[in-house]
Amino acid sequence: MSREHPDRPLVGVGAVVWRGERVLLIRRGKPPRAGQWSLPGGAQELGETVIEAARREVREETGLELARVELLTVVDSIERDADGRVRRHYTLVDVTAEAGPGEARAGDDAAAVAWFTLEELAGLGLWEETLRVIRLAAARRRSQATE
Repeated sequence: MSREHPDRPLVGVGAVVWRGERVLLIRRGKPPRAGQWSLPGGAQELGETVIEAARREVREETGLELARVELLTVVDSIERDADGRVRRHYTLVDVTAEAGPGEARAGDDAAAVAWFTLEELAGLGLWEETLRVIRLAAARRRSQATE
């Protein structure tokens, strides 16, 4: 199925990956949002669970393994063309996780990788839903730390 003007939504995964108080972002090397900072992630493959997809995508894009992966939220990304037709429609299942050992490196379709504090995110021009998801993950981490 084509990713442009599809006949149904495509399922993607995104991962809010933490190391201490920093979150890992990738600079996207391909559309959608090429050149922008985003969560690591991508399309779920047939026969793959959401958690397996998140682990694979993070490994492919950053070289890192994930620990303590948890389902976080679901976001719809719907983009329309000038005629109002749906150009792209992704249902994005987001997880939150801790980074395993090692250094993050750009791979697959990531042009760059970097760690950011929550305060540094404001100046990156992130998609509003990405910011919301990261804040949701941060709030969950804080609440789990006090339990």
